[in-house]
Amino acid sequence: MKRSTVLTAIAGLELAGPGVARAAQVTHSDAEWRKLLSADAYEVLRHAGTERAFSSPLDEEKRPGAYSCAGCDLALFSSKTKYDSGSGWPSFWAPLPNAVTTKTDTSMFEVRNAVSCRRCDGHLGHVFDDGPKPTGLRYCMNGVALRFRAGRAA
Repeated sequence: MKRSTVLTAIAGLELAGPGVARAAQVTHSDAEWRKLLSADAYEVLRHAGTERAFSSPLDEEKRPGAYSCAGCDLALFSSKTKYDSGSGWPSFWAPLPNAVTTKTDTSMFEVRNAVSCRRCDGHLGHVFDDGPKPTGLRYCMNGVALRFRAGRAA
């Protein structure tokens, strides 16, 4: 067996292609999620809730660093792509590669694109097409769904 295969297995990773590792799926029962997450994070991540605008300290965070999923700690966004959208939620113009998935959301009587963590399927927020260059996208995320790690941005 190859050394890289052994190391990825030990780290709980799966091979996404030749020599490319990615984190394995994270799943928990509803009761386990309730124990692992704050009440607000549980409502957002597991039931697609939305935190109140301008309530997250991460909206004002300006330091270099990385934003990861509050449910499974997968790195999702770099501070290099964060910007002040004025929406009241932390906003980014791009996620990290293979970090998020999107799906159509019609729950609020309009068509939106919901954004979820690729590893634990936790709801993070929505993506809109009114963001800045270079992508023109605004990933509008719930702060309670994220953890910030100061330091070198991913």
